[in-house]
Amino acid sequence: MAGTNPIRSERRAREHGAARASILQAARRVAARDGARDLSLRGVAAEAGYAPAALYGYFTGKDDLLLALAAEDLAAISRAMREAVKAGNGTGKLAAASSAALTLLCDNETMAAAQGALPATAGGGEAERLFNGRMIAALKVLSDAAGRPADSRESQCDIVLVAAALAGLALLARSGRLSALGFAPEEILGRLDEHFGR
Repeated sequence: MAGTNPIRSERRAREHGAARASILQAARRVAARDGARDLSLRGVAAEAGYAPAALYGYFTGKDDLLLALAAEDLAAISRAMREAVKAGNGTGKLAAASSAALTLLCDNETMAAAQGALPATAGGGEAERLFNGRMIAALKVLSDAAGRPADSRESQCDIVLVAAALAGLALLARSGRLSALGFAPEEILGRLDEHFGR
């Protein structure tokens, strides 16, 4: 019996990764056009040039696809936060990181749609594991920006509070309710920095 050809396996893995990336790009275009909540596998398949059933070779369903998109967005948020902290535009590090995150969260519907895609109990699918890993990485960037090493339960809790505040702030800002309440995002981010930054 012949062994597996490593060159062929590597080529298949590259092709699978390229096709998956192409599907994610198509999904992002469909989400931008139709809204992430209204994303359909059929619409993504048509946009990507695949038969709808072919998508199941890459994603288990719509929720899996939404989580994969949200994981990409979390990676982008982490990068933007790190860059904002490096740039240091005269604000506190946590305020700079939070402002960068808020900008991307307000301009992005995928993260909100991913909330409904997360299973009620942790299941451990590939997309969910990737999403969780990227979420932890984003929390680590916030922790570093706040000057709070994640070595204690109290510090970890504070960073989760900051992340939850950013998610809620994005919801309020995106819907126009923050300005209706008479607040500017910068004011709230400054308070977050005062309370949680070091």
